[in-house]
Formats: sequence, C-alpha cells, structure tokens
Amino acid sequence: MSDTLTDDLAWASAGDVSRALAAGQVSAVDLTEAAIARIEARDGPINAVVVRDFDEARLAARAADAALARGERRPLLGVPMTVKESYNVEGLPTTWGSPAFGSWIAPQDSVGVARLKAAGAVVLGKTNVPPFLSDWQSANPIYGQTRNPWNLDRSPGGSSGGGAAALASGMVPLEFGSDIGGSIRIPAAFCGVYGHKPSFNLIPQRGHAPPGVEGAGVELAVLGPLARTAADLDLALSVLAGPEGLEAKGYRLDLPPARHAGLAAYRVLVIDHHPAAVLAEEIRTGLHALAARLDGEGVEVAHASDLLPDLAHQQEVYGQMLGSAMSRGAPPQPGALSAHDWMGLQDAQLALRRQWEALFERFDVVLAPAFGTVAFPHDLSENTVARTLRIDGQDTPYWGQLAWPGLATLPNLPATAVPIGLGQGGLPIGIQVIGAYLEDRTTIGFAGLLEQAFGGFQRPPGY
Repeated sequence: MSDTLTDDLAWASAGDVSRALAAGQVSAVDLTEAAIARIEARDGPINAVVVRDFDEARLAARAADAALARGERRPLLGVPMTVKESYNVEGLPTTWGSPAFGSWIAPQDSVGVARLKAAGAVVLGKTNVPPFLSDWQSANPIYGQTRNPWNLDRSPGGSSGGGAAALASGMVPLEFGSDIGGSIRIPAAFCGVYGHKPSFNLIPQRGHAPPGVEGAGVELAVLGPLARTAADLDLALSVLAGPEGLEAKGYRLDLPPARHAGLAAYRVLVIDHHPAAVLAEEIRTGLHALAARLDGEGVEVAHASDLLPDLAHQQEVYGQMLGSAMSRGAPPQPGALSAHDWMGLQDAQLALRRQWEALFERFDVVLAPAFGTVAFPHDLSENTVARTLRIDGQDTPYWGQLAWPGLATLPNLPATAVPIGLGQGGLPIGIQVIGAYLEDRTTIGFAGLLEQAFGGFQRPPGY
C-alpha cells in the first residue's frame, strides 16, 4: 500500500474505507496504524480521544485482515473508529466523566459496541464527555477539557464533543454517540460534521449507563452515530439498530426507505423561531439561504404551518420530563414529580407525538436550527444555572437552548444534524433535519441529498 493512498483515506468516509479494504487496496493494520499516528500527532491540543486502546486495536486490525483474506465481508470490517466514553467497552474504564467511577472497568461491551465490533469495526478508544453527560461542553475532572478543532477557544459541543472533534480533525471516520438534550446534534453542528439522533428506542441502550446502574433505558435518551458524510450515518445505523434481548424473540426491524429519491419531490417546513429560545441572526440567515436554494431546486418550502404543535407547551413538557430523566439515581429532591405527574407528562407527550404525525402527512421533513448559535467560548463555571450565552450582543439563558434539540427529542422523532456552511466568524453552522417517527432513512436521505447538491463537511483550517 502506498503512503499516498493512506493519506487519501485519512479523510475518506467509513464506507469508502470499507470498500477499499474489501478490494484489497489497503490493509486494516495500515489503516489502524495511520489512525493511531493521526491521534498521536493531532490530539494534544484538542484532547478528544481520552481512553486509548491501541494494542487491542492492532490485534483487531490483524484479525480483520485475516478475515478479509478468507473472503469475509462485513459492513465495517477493518474500519477504525472511536466511541463515546460513556459506553462500556470490555477492559476499559467507564467513568461518565465523574471521579466517583474513576476506577471502574467494564466487564463486557455494550450492545452497541458489540454490534460495531461484530460488523468488523476496529475500536481505537473512547472520546471525552462532560460529567454525567450533562453539558454542551466536554470537560471533566478525570480527562480534562476537549477543544474545538475549528477554534481551540470554543466548545466542541457536548456531550458527544470528543467524538465530533475527533471526526472534524481527521482522526477517525466514524463515532458512536448519544443524545437526550442535543448531545449528538450540537457537537455535530459545532464541529461541522454529521450526526443522527435516531427515533426513540431504535438502538438498544444496554451497556450505556453509569457504572453500577443496569436497568430499563432512560426515557427520551437515544444512541446514534456521528460521521463526516450522511451515507456513513446510514451505514452505522444499519449495524446498530434493532431489538435485542427479550424483544428480539419476536420483533424485527423494518425501517421504511426514504420518502423520495430526489430533492425536488420533498415538502419542507422551515422553523426559524422558538418562543423559548433565542436564535443568532447568522444561524437564521444560513437557514434562510438554504431554504432559498432548495426553492431554486424545485423543493416545496413553507415557513409556517397551523399543523405545528404549540412549541411553548412542548418545551414545558420536555423540560419536566428531561429533568426527571436526568435525575435518575439521585436522592429525591423537593418538588420531585409523583408517579401520577409522570403519567400526566406521558399523556401530554403522546398528544404532541400525534400532532407531529399529522404534520408529517403534509410535510416530509422539518428544517430547524440544531442550536441557537455557533460554537461558543468555553465556560466551565460551576453554577451552570447562572451561565449565559452571548447571542447577537445580548446575554441569554444557557439552558434555554434546550428548546432546539427538544423539538425532536420529546416526540421521539429522528433528527439528522447537517453542516450547511460557515458563519461570519468562520465557524460551522449546522441545522437538524427532523422527520416522522421511525422514518430515520428519510432524514438521513435528505441530508445526503443536501450534501450532494450543496456540499457538506469541510476540513478545519490547518488539518
């Protein structure tokens, strides 16, 4: 294999890498060594890949080459990648960024990691997160702070920020993240990559929980991939999705295909205002520019609809459910929800889900901001409630930005984060493509059509 080919594949998609491996153009060992070298050369100032498992990765790469030589073909056979620190990977620490779990070693892989390995992926290590995955930054007392490769003074997002930074800086082509408050979509937007928040419960949660906690999955939380192309999101979803355990006895996954094959057939609703969240003008301008380009391609674009649910009400329901879900395992607090309160929220959630389903009879996808601003300066102040975000010259509530990811999270909808260009300061602008429940291939497919028509991932300067 030539060094030139190795260099070319450093920025290739996971799909292209897999095809090169299957064609015998490159070896898994050489790809793994090249990825390790990139991590060692680039990760110092970024601090993305905080748990490194290079010796095991080399063993897995050699096994992948042997399998390829035998004629085996699997979706990710020999493809190097990383996974979020919060996933159990056999033999590696899982801390969720908290010193309370600093010495815990996972005895086995999570369901998702096991599926990735079964598909042939070579897991190089784990990427950084905030404590308990509870921030849009990725810094913790164990591994320190992760920085955005587009601007080291800015957040890479959270809680899957380490993974997004590793992708954007060319260390790996694929990452496995999770999302309950934008934790896939916001890092993807901040780092200019792609990310997919699947429909709720599409990927099993077992093995993605704080050490010592093993039970029912967390309400609203989902697991999903990040990548540098939309096609890689679909590739990873095909490996990761589907029932396991008791449900796998009788249930089988059969996701519908994308609604349309071409852009012009799509009916699109654009959301650029939310009663509970501020939106920077450069994000709104980028979204409007995309809408205009879509209109020029023959896409039916609307900027308002009476079918849209009451977003203020939805955010209120989401906030209460999210607060309860995130407090799981903590001591009861004054004002905690009763069981009847929780059931009332579930009823409200169901009503909102039905409204969204009616909306998607009229529209195919909804385009909305992934977050209200581009990547913001680091703010590690301990009082997170008192934090603010400076947007268009005004200080705005930090956690008010939950409203944008909450558009898709509360109603359990799929949402694909898509880079659509750069803002005035040269930082990436990302939006989310939201679709009907279990129509994940529609949001990913539409993201792919945007990529083909208008371009997608760009390398950060200097990489």
